[in-house]
Amino acid sequence: MDSLEQLVQGQVLTESQKAELGQWMLSEPDRAAAFGLTPASVDTTIYQLAQLLPRIYPPVEVFWCGDCQISTSPLQLLWRVWMPLACQIAEARRKLNRPLIQGILGMQGAGKTTLTTVLQIVLEQLGYSCCCLSIDDLYKTYGERQQLQKEDPRLKWRGPPGTHDVDLGLQILDQVRANEANTQLQIPRFDKSAFGGQGDRSGFESVPTVDIVLFEGWFVGAQPISPEVLEQAPAPIDTPADRQFAIDMNRRLQDYLPLWDRLDRLMVLNLADYQLSKQWRKEAEHKAIAAGNAGMSDGEIDEFVDYFWKTLHPELFVKPLTTQEHGADLVITVNADHTLGDIYQPARRLDTA
Repeated sequence: MDSLEQLVQGQVLTESQKAELGQWMLSEPDRAAAFGLTPASVDTTIYQLAQLLPRIYPPVEVFWCGDCQISTSPLQLLWRVWMPLACQIAEARRKLNRPLIQGILGMQGAGKTTLTTVLQIVLEQLGYSCCCLSIDDLYKTYGERQQLQKEDPRLKWRGPPGTHDVDLGLQILDQVRANEANTQLQIPRFDKSAFGGQGDRSGFESVPTVDIVLFEGWFVGAQPISPEVLEQAPAPIDTPADRQFAIDMNRRLQDYLPLWDRLDRLMVLNLADYQLSKQWRKEAEHKAIAAGNAGMSDGEIDEFVDYFWKTLHPELFVKPLTTQEHGADLVITVNADHTLGDIYQPARRLDTA
C-alpha cells in the first residue's frame, strides 16, 4: 500500500488514508482478533506502528534482501503480522515481569528462521534483548548419538525425540527465567555440517541475560497422544514395525514435557498442507543440484521426510495444537506459495463456532 511507503519515509497520512488503512487491518476478523485489533483501537494501533515503522523497516529490509534473498518487499508482512506479533510478545513480557519464553513450532520450510530473525530485529528496536534458541541446538553430541544408535538402530538420523539433551535445555530455560543479574547464558550451538552432515555440537555462545527467548523447533510444544490412536495411524506409518516406532517415539515425547512447561506462549507456523514440507525440500535439493552442489534424490528425500512423519506425524501431533482449546496461543498458516494465510487463536475460534 502506498500509505505504508509514506509511513516508512516518516510522512503523515491523511484522515482518509488512515481510514483505508484501518479497514484493511480489520478486514480479516480472526487475524484482527488475534492481535487485539478492534474498530475502537485501530487508530491507536496505526499511530503506534507508524512511530515504529521508519526505524524498524531498514534493518528488516537489509535482512530480507540479503540473507533471505527474496525480491518482494516485506513491508506489508511487517505491518500486518511481524510488528503486531512483536508488540504482542513485548506486552506479554511486560506483564510477566520476568524473561518470557516464546515457543515456535514449525515443520521444515515453514519459515521459522525468517520469523525468529525478524522478531529479534523488531523486539530489539522495541528495547527488549532477545535470544533465539533452536531445538536443534539441544542435540546430543555426535558421540552420544552414535552410542544412542547402537542402543536403538532405528534412531539413524538426528531429530526424533530422544536425540536431544533435554536436561541441558531445562538448565538454560531455568537460568533465563531466574533472571539473575550479571549472568551470562551459555547457549549451545550445533554445526549440521560436521561429520559428513551428521552434525555435532560446535560449542557454546555466551549471551547476556535476555528479556525474551524465541525457542523454535519442528515439534516444540507437541503433546503425547493416546497410543491407541497409532493403531490406525496415517501413512507412512504402515507396518507393525512403523507403528511400534511411532509408539516408542510418542512415549519418548513425555521426556520433553518439562521443557514445554517452561514455555510462556506457543505459536504454530502451520502449513496449509503438511505435504508441502516434502515438496519444498525437493525443490531446494533440485536447485542445489542444478547449481552444481551435492543434493539428495527425490527418493532419498521421500525416505528422509517419511522418517520424521513416522516418529511424530503432523496430522497427529501438529494438527491438535491448531484446532484445540488448549493448543497453541496463536496459529499462522503458511500457504503453498510461502505467503501467510489465516492467523487465529484456536481457543477463540472454538468459542465463536
